[in-house]
Amino acid sequence: MKLGLLLLAILPIAAYAQDSTAVNSSGEYPNTFSSGSANVQRFDNKARRFNDWSISVGGGAAFMAHSDLTSFYDKKVNWGYNAYVSIDKQITHVFGLSLIYQRGETKQKAMLGGAAGAAAGVGTATTKYNQLALMGDVNFSNLLRRVDNHSPYRWAFHGYAGLGFMGYDTSLHDGNEFRWSDSPKRVPLFIKQDFDINSLFYQFGVGLKYNVSKLIDIEARTMYIISGDDEFDGGGWAEANDYDPATAGSKYNMISDSRSDNAWTVNLGITFKLGKNPSHLAWHDPLQEAYYRTSVLENASQDLVVCEKGDADNDGVCDDWDRQLDTPAGARVDGAGVALDMDLDGVIDLYDKCVTVPGPVENNGCPTK
Repeated sequence: MKLGLLLLAILPIAAYAQDSTAVNSSGEYPNTFSSGSANVQRFDNKARRFNDWSISVGGGAAFMAHSDLTSFYDKKVNWGYNAYVSIDKQITHVFGLSLIYQRGETKQKAMLGGAAGAAAGVGTATTKYNQLALMGDVNFSNLLRRVDNHSPYRWAFHGYAGLGFMGYDTSLHDGNEFRWSDSPKRVPLFIKQDFDINSLFYQFGVGLKYNVSKLIDIEARTMYIISGDDEFDGGGWAEANDYDPATAGSKYNMISDSRSDNAWTVNLGITFKLGKNPSHLAWHDPLQEAYYRTSVLENASQDLVVCEKGDADNDGVCDDWDRQLDTPAGARVDGAGVALDMDLDGVIDLYDKCVTVPGPVENNGCPTK
């Protein structure tokens, strides 16, 4: 009941407040409100000054970095590949979002300890993955740019972070024919992970972009992928009994205490900026625009001509907008150059003997007794 009465009391006030400030002179913008300025326009494609959509593609190397089987084994690098394509939307000049698809393959090796390692030799695994993720993009060069930096802006340092889902296929084999072979054929251990809630992964990284032209950027980018999955490197299943040395099966997942096999990618990419505007929002520096506009005003002030027609009556108001060109010398004037008459009796204050009390002209502006 009390809430209803409160709403009944507030709604008329709110409605009146909106109506009193509404900019609705033409009816074109009925929902536009301002602090009194009617200089408003609809924000649509015609009003945009910057492009904010782009498509990025790239590729490079992929490695299984922190895992049981690793791409960096015995002082050698086992190279894999990574490729990506993304649709990018710039939200502000410092933040954007990307929907990114990646696919690639890693190659990794490891060796079990003790007698198992002596029997099996070096285990070799491959992981083929597909990933779909939503990724945030922070433009640190715009975010941390100094206010006194007037230099050209063509390089940008970016930070990335996001999450998504992935599917992958792994294969693992080693030299222990009793474990992995169907004599005489060797049969690797295969693991397949489909896209589902269990395939959630995280990634973060950095990139360095160069603005080649208004249509193209190039970028060097490195990303770290946290799978949250101990099967991602192909070392075997990750059920509870798989970590028991007494049970049968692959024990490569026991090499590291970590339960997340993580990968690392290094890519070189190109971004195609979409739109007809001359600049992209990611390369817009508001400070540079402010400096430019300030510079224009500073230079314009040097060419500004004050009182082009002069001030014939020397009242301090230029003849260009003086409404009384023959103001008597010594008279105080208003902004339009008209002599002041405080009591509005027709006698200007210069000649008025009673400035604050109206009186006839014949009595010098003072009332008659």
